[in-house]
Amino acid sequence: MPPISQRFQVEYSYAVFFTTDLFDLSNVLLGEFFKNFSETGFQRKAMVVVDEGFLRYHPKLQTDIVNYFSANVTHVDLAPEIIVVPGGEACKNDPHLFEQLAHAVDRFGIDRHSFVIGIGGGAVLDLVGYAAAVSHRGIKLIRIPTTVLAQNDSGVGVKNSINFHGKKNFLGTFAPPVAVFNDLNFLKTLDDRDWRSGIAEAIKVALIKDMLFFEWIEEHALALAHRDQEAMAYLIHRCAQMHTAHIAGGDPFEFGSSRPLDFGHWAAHKLEFLTDFQVRHGEAVAIGIALDCIYASKIGMLPKIDLDRILDVLHTLGFDLYHPKLAENDKINLRTGLQEFREHLGGRLTIMLLEKIGKGVEVHELDPNIIAAAVDDLEMLHLHTAKV
Repeated sequence: MPPISQRFQVEYSYAVFFTTDLFDLSNVLLGEFFKNFSETGFQRKAMVVVDEGFLRYHPKLQTDIVNYFSANVTHVDLAPEIIVVPGGEACKNDPHLFEQLAHAVDRFGIDRHSFVIGIGGGAVLDLVGYAAAVSHRGIKLIRIPTTVLAQNDSGVGVKNSINFHGKKNFLGTFAPPVAVFNDLNFLKTLDDRDWRSGIAEAIKVALIKDMLFFEWIEEHALALAHRDQEAMAYLIHRCAQMHTAHIAGGDPFEFGSSRPLDFGHWAAHKLEFLTDFQVRHGEAVAIGIALDCIYASKIGMLPKIDLDRILDVLHTLGFDLYHPKLAENDKINLRTGLQEFREHLGGRLTIMLLEKIGKGVEVHELDPNIIAAAVDDLEMLHLHTAKV
């Protein structure tokens, strides 16, 4: 019998909204969004999951959500319990939290026509998105990111995941949200580390795609370091715009091994695990960017003048660009991280390096000895900066 060939396309679309005071009764944005899903004789439901760390700084949030739904969302029933989960990368390491969310979906009767709403940092959104994607083979997901990192990068993308057997994002799905709501006021309670951390992803995308955006960051680095709200609002919007444009115009479900938005990430992922996530994701990405840029400079790819500008911006923003774990075990751990990244990509290593600011090029091998020398350079730079 001849084979049957099948080919079909599925169109995805979702919006990223920018607002302030999302759950204020006078802000009708979320309520108006839900009206798009109104259907006569059919009542949808919504289950809300909140990052515990965020909730500590916003103790009225649960009451505000209940009051908002009561006043502005008449055709979507809010589940009787708002679920609170621990924040940070640890939530992706605990399989019991995933099971808790799956049980809640079942207990509250959240079906495929209903919504799961995740409110929190990128790790919580990853966990919530994964639970939503695999429950009933896919429940509508709304993301409400509460960190710079989530608002300008992970929260606006199509990936969801949890960690498994010490490997970051080993279990996951490609499942776009139905909407993302970025509330700028949610960032006011971030500590300085989390405020700074998310800027690393903006630097990443600027370095590989847009020299003018990097120059803007360079010009506003001090303002960003001093928590200027207007500068941060622009950075988040532009970075989110560039991330979503890349997803739409490239390989959104990563069928190939090219992942330019992972620039600086191969070392970052390993460093997070080596430090038991004491180094936060954006901080690790900043170190990974510095490491790869020094590597590119050492092989004659990236001009020294560009390298110095990149390192200056990272230092101005307050990033520490070295951690002793990079050199641990004669740098064998870092080499293991490169191999793990190769496996994560599907067997063929593809690493983005910089040819110049605003232009990345892909390579398929890195020299372990030059990586080691780049780590030594980072350590020397760290010692010099500490003395100054």
